[in-house]
Amino acid sequence: MTLHSVVIQKLLRTNAHIGRHVAEHHFKLYTYGLRNGQAIIDSDKTLVCLRSAANFIAHLAREKNARFLFVNTNPLYDEIVEQMTKRIGTYSPRDNTMWKMGGFLTNSFSPKKFRSRNKKVCFGPIHPPDCVVVLDTERKSSVILEADRLQVPIVALVDSSMPLEYYKRIAYPVPANDSVEFVYLFCNLITKTILLEQKKRGVLLGDSGKEEPSVSL
Repeated sequence: MTLHSVVIQKLLRTNAHIGRHVAEHHFKLYTYGLRNGQAIIDSDKTLVCLRSAANFIAHLAREKNARFLFVNTNPLYDEIVEQMTKRIGTYSPRDNTMWKMGGFLTNSFSPKKFRSRNKKVCFGPIHPPDCVVVLDTERKSSVILEADRLQVPIVALVDSSMPLEYYKRIAYPVPANDSVEFVYLFCNLITKTILLEQKKRGVLLGDSGKEEPSVSL
């Protein structure tokens, strides 16, 4: 069995190919068609998009030690994202309040304007990220609009029901079912990619002889 076949089997095991009941017209280039009313996503095209997104993230990490902002408001992914951000030293807001209020990115330079409703929390200024990675686009379309307004490139998991208004703003869409299994596979790939590039730049501290993560997708 070839490496390509092995990777495709991994995607199939995560149900990455099973889309939602509605397939938007612009999404049809990623699908085989419908089965029992559900869009069937072409795993080969998912793999192409995965590699494209990983190559872009690798380029950012290699050339400028980029800041990545991972956006997730789905509690099913919390542990996955927390482990990933700890390993690569990046940021993912855990308080969903900031996303509900909107303007988290566009108001990042004006912390006084950005307070929780009970006035007990004031979020300090953050540097604009070099890339925003969105795991649950169905819930966080507002973040896509904000990042696009700031001209921050977006990598996002997209399903067959994503409206064109948001889809066209995503620089690197990855068409797939956002199952926990696929999100884990995706985050694992991104983690290994960033760690590998950080290692090359000498960013990571510790034993210089530490084994580098392999990226096989």
